[in-house]
Amino acid sequence: MSIYKKALIRLFKNYVVGSTVAVVGVGSPLMAMSLNISLRDLRLLFLIQFFSFMIMLAVEYKTFQRDMSPIRTLFSSFDRNEQHFYLALVQAKRFPLLAVRRIFIPHFLGLSVPAVVMTASLIYKGLLHIPYAYILYAWLGAFLVTSLHAVLEFFLTIQTMKPLIREIIRIGRRKGWSDAVEATNVVYVPIKVQLQLSVLFIGTFPIILFVLASQVKTTLTVTDFGWVFVVLCLSVAFSLFAAQVLSKEIESPIRDLHQSMRKVQKETFETICENIYIDEFSELTNGFNHMVKSILRREEKNQQLLDSFITVMTTALDARDTYTAGHSLRVATYSLEIGKRLRLPEEQLQKLYKSAILHDIGKIGIPDAILLKEGRLTDEEFAWIKRHPVLGETILRQVQPIEEIEDLLPGIRSHHERIDGNGYPDGLKGEAIPLFGRIIAVADAFDAMTSDRPYRKGMSVEKALAILQEGKGTQWDTEMVNHFIDYLKDEPSFSVVYPERVG
Repeated sequence: MSIYKKALIRLFKNYVVGSTVAVVGVGSPLMAMSLNISLRDLRLLFLIQFFSFMIMLAVEYKTFQRDMSPIRTLFSSFDRNEQHFYLALVQAKRFPLLAVRRIFIPHFLGLSVPAVVMTASLIYKGLLHIPYAYILYAWLGAFLVTSLHAVLEFFLTIQTMKPLIREIIRIGRRKGWSDAVEATNVVYVPIKVQLQLSVLFIGTFPIILFVLASQVKTTLTVTDFGWVFVVLCLSVAFSLFAAQVLSKEIESPIRDLHQSMRKVQKETFETICENIYIDEFSELTNGFNHMVKSILRREEKNQQLLDSFITVMTTALDARDTYTAGHSLRVATYSLEIGKRLRLPEEQLQKLYKSAILHDIGKIGIPDAILLKEGRLTDEEFAWIKRHPVLGETILRQVQPIEEIEDLLPGIRSHHERIDGNGYPDGLKGEAIPLFGRIIAVADAFDAMTSDRPYRKGMSVEKALAILQEGKGTQWDTEMVNHFIDYLKDEPSFSVVYPERVG
């Protein structure tokens, strides 16, 4: 069953419950117990009430169909547009107010006007033997019962319309009508008004009900204490019900906002997509969403700045050492593929890629005479080269705030460590080597072996892979080597990168 049909059924149930409680549960018993009239006159009054009730139903049904029309159009039309959506969403948020209007106009007037006319006519013709003053009391009682019904219907309609509003918003977002969604985030019924009217009515309803009934039943006898008890029970029951519904209506959005704020505290920035409220919580939700969007925009800008910094640093290194230009990008690509086969989460994959693309950034601190030397390096010169992982970490530690880049540092420092502990700079062994370092080591070694240098030509892919196979468990992590080999087997386009190295 669709959410729209469920809402219709629930609205009908709410109406039946509200009418039963107000008209049948309060109005009729009070009339029967309060009026000191003959059984014949009482039957006539019930007959008048029945005909008035039927007139009220006809008028109210027509009004309900008109109020539901924009929402019905959205859910029944196949060529719905943004205007249909906007009108339906506005109408859905206004529906609790429209319910109150229906209760006070077609419901109250549709019931009271025919009843007053018929009652006055029967008294005038001598067919009904009650004072005309009873008509005034009846009208006041009907207004009191209508107010009771309106309060019940308002809060019940709010609860009923929330799932429907949420579904309408989802339709709008799927269609890309976000501007229309935001345009409906306005206050329709302030919480202050809800509280004031509800508390006022809850507090005064028992008193007014008792006073009005007492005006009709001018004298109380011992046998009337049952009537007093019924009035008291009805008053207390309604007050408790109204207080519970009102507290729930305030508690629910506070709980939702609190949960969203806890997510923000954990740096999980999610907007409250469905602004289903019709009071100040609508503005609070809208404000919360604007706050989250501002944070996300700032985070995006910070990320762009960090990415730009990484690009600048990598470009600077490539410009300084033209023979290794593109090396960092290829190593980052290979490392990323290994990470994917390790099923690392997306956030870790992004950090791995950045760590790999910056793995040689420390070479900026190596003198040109050593870095650009075309011949074999001396032991002293190679000692300089071996410093570049630590230099890279030192350079990047100048980035502030360090939290933005701290997770990249272990991979940069440890990408020349060996599984057997004979690597540098720290001589780490086995799994003591950070994961990013073990991944980048394989990617870096392969690209170094297959790349052309001024003093030698790059070796073939097959030979480089054979060296990686031989070094498993001693120089490189076995799992990382296996994943990298699987990547090359699954990547037919690799021969385009190094066509002269394959086969």
